[in-house]
Amino acid sequence: MTIHKEGFPTIALVTMLCLLLGFATNLHLEPSAPILAWVIYSVLVGFWLFILSFFRIPSRTFTYDENSVVSPADGKVVVIEEVFDTEYFNEKRLQISVFMSPANVHVNRYPVSGKVEYSKYHKGKYLVAWDPKSSTENERTTVVVKTPKFGPVLYRQIAGALARRIVNYAQVGQKAIQGEDAGFIKFGSRVDVFLPLDAVVTVKLGQKVKGAETVIAIYPDKDPLDD
Repeated sequence: MTIHKEGFPTIALVTMLCLLLGFATNLHLEPSAPILAWVIYSVLVGFWLFILSFFRIPSRTFTYDENSVVSPADGKVVVIEEVFDTEYFNEKRLQISVFMSPANVHVNRYPVSGKVEYSKYHKGKYLVAWDPKSSTENERTTVVVKTPKFGPVLYRQIAGALARRIVNYAQVGQKAIQGEDAGFIKFGSRVDVFLPLDAVVTVKLGQKVKGAETVIAIYPDKDPLDD
């Protein structure tokens, strides 16, 4: 199992805390309450494994396709709707949003390939990630990648109620490669993708998706049955 580099400091801290608590339990509690001590050991091991799992990078196989948009994250589709974007386009766009629970892998992937034209961090609130207002009011980063087929595609990393750190690797002028590591959001969050209105959506509300693997939309002249 590969661990994301953003997880190393957190994993080190959690490991130290678990070892200290385990040592204290062994020293002060196990002699008088061995059953309770073993319950605590089990909880500590379970918590450590959860943290380790949270920062894992699963192996994914995909083929670059300029006619397709892949999911930027693991999670569940919670929004498919037309919205008016006021930050970059100042016009209507098709929004597809993926919510990541704390149990999901939180690596973010580039949904398309192209040149990064815009990358901006916004301070904000920490509303629950499925709240519609979180897209414009929460702490977030907005990135726009210019593609050969879809034109500019915007994706937005949004912090949730538990998330307290967004990591964004996209820099203006650099090349974005579909499916590659674009950043990370810790502990519950959401990613929005804004596409042209004529993009053909290939997922449904409530559907579980995998980052860099699940195709969420295709170019309008591409027939989904061609594959």
